[in-house]
Amino acid sequence: MEEQTGKREIEREELDEEIQTEFDKEVNSIPPWKKQITVRGLIASIVIGALYSMITMKLQLTIGLVPNLNVSAALLAFVFIQTWEKMLRKAGFASVPFTKQENTMIQTSAVACYSIAVGGGFGSYLLSLSKKTYEQAGVNTDGNPPWSYKEPGIGWMTAFLFLVCFVGLFVLIPLRKIIIIDYKLTFPSGTATAVLVNGFHNRGDKMAKKQVHGFMRFFSASFLWGFFRWFYSGKEVCGFSQFPTFGLKAWKQTKRKGEWFPKNIPESSMKSLSGYKVFVPIALILGDGIYNFIKILCLTIITMHGRLKKQNLQTAASNQNKVLDHLKQNEIFVRESIPMWIGISGYIFFSVISTITVPLMFRELKWYFVVISYILAPSLAFCNAYGAGLTDINMAYNYGKVALFVIASVTGKESGVVAALVGCGLIKSVVSVSCNLMQDFKTGHLTFTSPRAMLISQGIGTIIGCITAPLSFFLFYKAFDVGNPNGEFKAPFAIIYRNMAILGVEGFSALPHHCLQLCYGSLVFAVGINLVRDFSPEKIGKWMPLPMAMAVPFLVGAYFAIDMCLGSLIVFLWEKINRKRADLMVPAVASGLICGEGLWILPSSVLALAKVNPPICMKFVAS
Repeated sequence: MEEQTGKREIEREELDEEIQTEFDKEVNSIPPWKKQITVRGLIASIVIGALYSMITMKLQLTIGLVPNLNVSAALLAFVFIQTWEKMLRKAGFASVPFTKQENTMIQTSAVACYSIAVGGGFGSYLLSLSKKTYEQAGVNTDGNPPWSYKEPGIGWMTAFLFLVCFVGLFVLIPLRKIIIIDYKLTFPSGTATAVLVNGFHNRGDKMAKKQVHGFMRFFSASFLWGFFRWFYSGKEVCGFSQFPTFGLKAWKQTKRKGEWFPKNIPESSMKSLSGYKVFVPIALILGDGIYNFIKILCLTIITMHGRLKKQNLQTAASNQNKVLDHLKQNEIFVRESIPMWIGISGYIFFSVISTITVPLMFRELKWYFVVISYILAPSLAFCNAYGAGLTDINMAYNYGKVALFVIASVTGKESGVVAALVGCGLIKSVVSVSCNLMQDFKTGHLTFTSPRAMLISQGIGTIIGCITAPLSFFLFYKAFDVGNPNGEFKAPFAIIYRNMAILGVEGFSALPHHCLQLCYGSLVFAVGINLVRDFSPEKIGKWMPLPMAMAVPFLVGAYFAIDMCLGSLIVFLWEKINRKRADLMVPAVASGLICGEGLWILPSSVLALAKVNPPICMKFVAS
């Protein structure tokens, strides 16, 4: 018995030594962080980031909602470098092997770039400061003084982005190990991106080629469809976007003019029809936001408490391969760590610069509001990142709205609107950028990418984004009638944010007749729908609508909902017919459709700037 026990111990020690040797070998085979950042990767990041900035900017200025494009960016990075290598081979040149670490670096930088276009406020709080949005809110509206606007300018917008976005890069760096390794937060989008990247580089060329070919086919089809649609949109009321899906009678509206609001007030006034169109969706958005804010805050507290209690009771997993992979991921994540002093000193440095400069740019926002914002920002950023790690919901906009209402209520009528909108941008930018960085750290953790490479990639992407996002915005702003409530580029959230600021300054007196009752009903409805979704059986809850998505059609119409419904139906049927192929090809097809239409934005904008109109006007009229 003693001999058998001794043999087993020796065998276990030998096995442990073999595992350790294999572990050291695999860890050492991963390229160091300096080799994970390449010149071709930087070029790919700039191209993809700039393309996605234009795509997301168009979505911001038309429907106001932008999907998560992290997975799409990883796929496009893979397609870009595969095409690059193929061209070099045909030209007779050798190329450096394309690793998943380089793929992750490109994806991180591209996402950081287009995230500035999404979260920079070009379709919300910054555009709310424009003269056109001020006029839409009503020049005689209480709480909306004549000096409370600032026309968009590429100089001050770029400077503002550089001031506020870099603060968020450093705020959670000291806590990254706690968030990623100790708490083991899943960050579903970051995990999904890592799974896709690992799949590209592990399952061979056959699967990857299928995805690349699928991407290219639908990219070409989407680009040509964009050109075809443009050809028939000779005037504002022409083209496929005017197609009466539910019949021509659905265009007619029933209005309470003369009963709920005076006949002599234009419908664009907030005391007229536009007041209902704006404040009802605000109530839906606030109801949805308040519910999710409280839910995720409670979930965060309960989960953190549970993790702290069970911290010392965790046992090793039985699957040896999973344990080995987990150890390798942790080893890489810790081995090339980012010194804590970089995070602390970077946050203090950029906060001080922002505290000095932002009040000089916007004199309505006092310096002490900026100081208080940056004192609270680390706690808010951690709560938001923790919640996103559990639920994949980035609540940065809701934190910004809280700041908006608080600052508007304490600042007063004279400068409350501008101060509230700028303060909203400060909080939202810090919380959003820090959350995006944690998502990318999760992707890097699962793809054995160095945190140093990830931080540098995020920094490069942020720099590119602070330049390309204003350029993308002004491409649309100069070429199209941005902010026109009757045009294509309605920018629905600009008027919503301005009116939220006015509401914070004036209170309920800013609402038209019976609008308060409708808002109460809409807010209760939003909370109720969320409760049904979360607490009813899945077969019932999955059919509940999203209040945020319901709010947007009040201002932009329902056309985008029809597009999304059609796409969802195709994916549903595809999964029923062949789920394995659907899981493989859906990201490629979706990315191709998004990028094809997105690339058409550039020539269509150039044609608009050159005053070249489409040759045909297609209209739909009754027979």
